[in-house]
This record gives sequence, structure tokens and C-alpha cells, in this order.
Amino acid sequence: MSAWQPLPDDLPPEVRHFVEQLRLLKDRTGLSLVSLGARTAYSKSSWHRYLNATQPPPRQAVAALCRIAGLAATEAERFGVRWELAVQAWPRPAKSAGDQSAPEYEDDPTLPWWDTPEETRRRPGGRLLLYAALLLLLMLVIAVVGVVALG
Repeated sequence: MSAWQPLPDDLPPEVRHFVEQLRLLKDRTGLSLVSLGARTAYSKSSWHRYLNATQPPPRQAVAALCRIAGLAATEAERFGVRWELAVQAWPRPAKSAGDQSAPEYEDDPTLPWWDTPEETRRRPGGRLLLYAALLLLLMLVIAVVGVVALG
């Protein structure tokens, strides 16, 4: 099990509970942050921020960790609920009017194909199948014309 940094004392309880559960789930995988980063679309440094409550993780990062940990659908759904509660309570970084260097939370990176919702995935063979059918039809027409011309 990892030796985790203590979480900040002023974290809201929802955030603390979520990050503690996320840490347990990460430990359950047995993966290092480097390995976890290699198996997801999120870097080692991103996972470090998520697991130390510096920044809330994107929903897709939580889903990826649940998938890697082999959670059942109901358990993964519970993690989704914990994530929603934590993100609503997550403290935002203070940004003064003149301070352009205050950190913003990163946006979701481009999702890998395995994490994109099923309904938005394009079927890669759809267009290829259409071209193959058109080519077959063209060859059939040429063959018929050739037979008629010779006959």
C-alpha cells in the first residue's frame, strides 16, 4: 500500500471521502502512478493531483480507474455518485482580478476510444463496407457488359 500524503485539513467531507476511496481503489490495482498513467489518458502528474486532492479528477478518469480496478457496474456507479458530490463541494482556487497565474482545473483530455460513449463511436468499417459493395457492383456490371458484347 502507498504511503499517501496527508490530505489538507480544510477539505470538505465529501471531497475527503471521495479522495480516500479513490486512493484505496488505486492501491487495489497495485499500479504505480506511472503505470496508471500509461493505462489511462491521464498523466502521472494528473493522477498525483487527483489523489492528493489538489484538483478534482474528470469523470472519465474515475471511470478509467474503475475499469482498470475491475469494479462491477454497481460499484462503478457508486464511484460516479461520490465523484458528483465531491466535485460540487470541491474548493475552487482563488483568482484575484490581476492574477493571471492562478491555476485553473484542467479540462478533460481527448478520450481514448475505449472510454468514449458507445452511441458516439463511429463504426470504422461502415464506409469501407460501402466502398466494397460499390466496387463489387461495378465489377458485376462490367462482367455483364463483357458477356453481352462477346455474345
